[in-house]
Amino acid sequence: MAAYTALQGLYTRASGTSQGMALMLFSAICFVGMQSMIRHVGETLPPFEVAFFRNLFGLVALTPVFLQQGLTPFRTKKLHLHLTRGTIQVVGMLAFFTGVTMIPLAQVTALSFSAPLFATLLAIVLLGERVRIRRITALALGFVGMLIVVRPGAEEINLGTILIVCSSFSWGIAIAIIKSMSKTESSATLTVYMGVVLTPISGAFAYFVWQTPTWEQLGWLFLVGCLGTIGHLAFAQSFRKADSTAVLPLDFTRLIWASIVGYLVWNEIPDMWAWIGGTLIFGSATYIAYREAMLARQGRRDAKAEAAKVAG
Repeated sequence: MAAYTALQGLYTRASGTSQGMALMLFSAICFVGMQSMIRHVGETLPPFEVAFFRNLFGLVALTPVFLQQGLTPFRTKKLHLHLTRGTIQVVGMLAFFTGVTMIPLAQVTALSFSAPLFATLLAIVLLGERVRIRRITALALGFVGMLIVVRPGAEEINLGTILIVCSSFSWGIAIAIIKSMSKTESSATLTVYMGVVLTPISGAFAYFVWQTPTWEQLGWLFLVGCLGTIGHLAFAQSFRKADSTAVLPLDFTRLIWASIVGYLVWNEIPDMWAWIGGTLIFGSATYIAYREAMLARQGRRDAKAEAAKVAG
């Protein structure tokens, strides 16, 4: 308790940038912990059922938010987008929860970095977003990194790899939708509606493969739900505390933690291709995020300058 109080005091006194960096590092640890537990409990329970409990207990983990804010997180004018995002995201979640039990944890993490690349590609193709040569080059290098991790032709592509790539594509669509909602929706609202929409849909899938979990398994599932929700809240809040260019590089530590856990628990030794490809994917995604942040800031400055001219 004393250690927690000391850490809380240190966090409170830190600058906004330091708080954002701490939150991003914390979210990375939460996500790797969640993935590790998904794999552990997924060895004895159907992945679809694990996904259902992740969403159910994730809602339970939001109890402190409801106690503090009441029903405020439910207020939204974009219910249709929440439903669309949730329906798409549950497909990716089911694919991810199945794939994570099939391939090394480090490879899962390396491929998961590709979600922002898919989001950018979709924004270009479907929304007609204009991009210049630097972001196009970064996007291309990111997909080259995916090929390095997967290595089609050099190795047989197994179902687990396909499922993780599909889940990243699904999450990329969700990211594009979240970006359009983040201007008006709080991180609490986005997280609450994710649980509200995903829980019944994943529960319908879990019904067909249901196995009654033991108390020990329920304990692991509860931790999966809590870590997932806390990780999402910390991830979203980190961008509110600091610039994305300051916090995003720390998300790369997920690959480090996943490699350590994979080695210690499952005796997995990630090959150099996972590291090379993962680094390339992450670097590309980070650069694209950096460019988007730069352009957004420039757009705000131009808007203020134009407003000043009109007022003058």
